[in-house]
Order: sequence, then structure tokens, then C-alpha cells
Amino acid sequence: MNGSKVVVLGGGMVAGYAAKQLVELGLRHGELAILSADHSVPYERPPLSKGFLAGKDTEEAIRINPEDFYTKHGIELKLECEISGLDTKHKRLFLKSGDEFGFNKLIVATGARPRLLNVPGANLRNLCYLRTLNDSKVIRSALEKVKHAVVIGGGFIGMEVAAVLAQKGIEVTMVLGEDRIWKRLFSPEMSSFFEAYYAARSVHLIKATTVSELRGDGAVSSAVLANGQTIPCELVVAGIGVQPATEMLANSGLDVGDGIIVNEYLETSQPDVLAAGDVANYQDVLFGSHRRVEHWDNAVSQGQYCARSLMGERIPYKHVPYFFSDVFDLSYEYWGDLSGADQIIHRGDFSNKSFSVWWLRQKTVVAVFTMNRPEEERDAAPKWIESRRTVSAGKLEDASQSISTALE
Repeated sequence: MNGSKVVVLGGGMVAGYAAKQLVELGLRHGELAILSADHSVPYERPPLSKGFLAGKDTEEAIRINPEDFYTKHGIELKLECEISGLDTKHKRLFLKSGDEFGFNKLIVATGARPRLLNVPGANLRNLCYLRTLNDSKVIRSALEKVKHAVVIGGGFIGMEVAAVLAQKGIEVTMVLGEDRIWKRLFSPEMSSFFEAYYAARSVHLIKATTVSELRGDGAVSSAVLANGQTIPCELVVAGIGVQPATEMLANSGLDVGDGIIVNEYLETSQPDVLAAGDVANYQDVLFGSHRRVEHWDNAVSQGQYCARSLMGERIPYKHVPYFFSDVFDLSYEYWGDLSGADQIIHRGDFSNKSFSVWWLRQKTVVAVFTMNRPEEERDAAPKWIESRRTVSAGKLEDASQSISTALE
């Protein structure tokens, strides 16, 4: 049976950054293996819906490590390698090829897969999802022939894809299941800003409805909505969420719920098995709750944390949740967790595309959104969330004053 001292199951960003960190920390040549279902060496995912999709980034440019990094450091990288099961007791992975692969320590980083559209016509060509490099390639190649597109969903994937398509001169319709864009995250004022911004760039938003059917002869030619509308289109991109990839872990002994349940050290219920990235439902010591985060920053920081843990570090994983996005000529960032917030403060000027939004719970900052704001606001956001700083809402709202004056 083949095997390795340390194995990363999954070839995404956790694997790429864990490998890089382990090498920097002195892991010996030949002591790491990555088992990846992907056909490419680990790459960054954010460009898939931004620069790479737009044709600005090359495949080589979005790799986390150069292609020869893995052979140079004696890392066994098994691509297009899928597993059918995991035996944590005997520390072995069962490969779909029929082989077995052993380990001493395992990082499970199987990620997540897109939720699929379950409507008539969902098997037609040119219905696309965006998760992998190949997905982005398929959409990018389709753009050369497409004049009309439907984007389903108003989260960050839907917003980013719609922006790229519109900038390519494609007539884009966004179909939102809720009554405003990204209702789960945006305040009503933020939704209004982004809806107007997209409309001004010829993106048509249809809210509070869903796609009930796709029609076409082999390939999509129109989308039928639950409200009765029919939208002609040659491409549909569905960004309706993801679900953690855990089905291959049935009967493994791991505690699986919404992802793999891990503690504050990213340890699973089985010895010598960690989990990280989109699949990990971890104990957040800052907010005192379990959470599963589906974004670049989380995968990077947890991959690096697992590497340090395997090399002997033993401190709880402590990290302010963070994500960023780029749409059209706008870039914005978000930190924290707005659930349970009892007050929202808007600071700055929506008309000048320069504003920040602060969510408070009992006068304590729990989440922050910033776009084109002074560096001191970006610096304060994660620090105040982590330190549980209390603030004066009235002073915070006054953008003419330094943000530090809001501290109590």
C-alpha cells in the first residue's frame, strides 16, 4: 500500500497553502502527498469569476505555487484522484481506482460543490456552474458566441459573473429569488446602491422569482421564470450556493453535519485527522459558535494553520471571517458576522462610491463592510471585531470625524 506521513485530501487552496507553509517550516522531502480530484495543480479560486473569466489572468498566473514546486520539494501530487472511502482506524484512504493510500496525519480539504438547478431543461448545454478552473474555462469560451445571458443568484459569484459578462458586451439578466440583491449580507441601502449600479451598466435585475424551466433544442435558448416571464438566452450561469463535499466520508467515523465538525484546533472527532476550508465546520472562538466559511481567506488561513499544527504548534484557530469582491470598477471587503446585530451604521457617501457599513450588537462591532474608505477604517475593522470594542453609534456615523473618535 502506498502512503505518506502527511496527506492532504483535496487539491484546492488549503492544499496549496498548506504545502507551501509545510515546506517553509521544514517538512522533509517525501513526507507530503496531495490527493486531488482536480486535473490541475492547486490554484487560486477568486480569479475564476474575475480576472481569469475575463481573460486577463492566465492559468499559470493563478497557480498558488509553480508547477515544479511539488516535484522540487518531494511532494507527491496525485491529480484526477478520487476516493471512495476513508478508514480512520487503520489510517487509509480507498481510491476509486481500487488502490489504497495510507497516512499518519490527514488534512481533509474536500471543499464544496455547487448546488444544482433542479428544473426541467437542467440537462441542456450551456447551463453552467462556477467552481473549478475547468468551469471557468467553459464559460469563458462560451462568451465568444453569446449575446444574451441569464445569471441565477445574487450572491458574490452571481454578482461577479454578471459584471464580467456585462463588460464583455453581453446582455445580462440577473434572476434573484429575494426582493433585493444579496439580502443575507447587504443592508437595504447597500442593496439599493448595487442594484442601481448594475442597472446603470445595462444589467437587468428581476427580483422575487425563480427559474422554473430552461428550454432549448440541445442547448439553452430561453429561461422561463416562475412569474411567467420568458427570457431569451444562450447561456445560463447558476450561482445558487454550494454544499460541502462529504459523501465520500460516510462510515469514516468523522462527525459530519453541515460539513465536517471540528473543534477550535480544526481537529475532527478522529485522532490525527484535521479538516479545513469550505468543508470544515469549526468552533469559532471569537464568536462562540460553529461556522463554515466558503471563501478564499478562510481556506488560506486554515491551510496555513493546519501546517503549523502538524509541525507542533498548539493554539486555537482564531481568525476574523473575511472576504472581498470585485465587480465592475468597485472593490469591497467584509469582516465578521452580522447575525444577531441590533444596529447598522452607514458611514460615508453612497453617491461617491465611498462608504462603510458597521453592524453592532449591544454597541460592540461584530461586522464591517468597506469600499473606497480610508486605510484607518480598513485597519480598525478586524481589530475592533476581535477586541470587542464598544463604540458610539452617533460618532461612528459622522464621517467628517476620524473613526477613532467613535471608541468609547
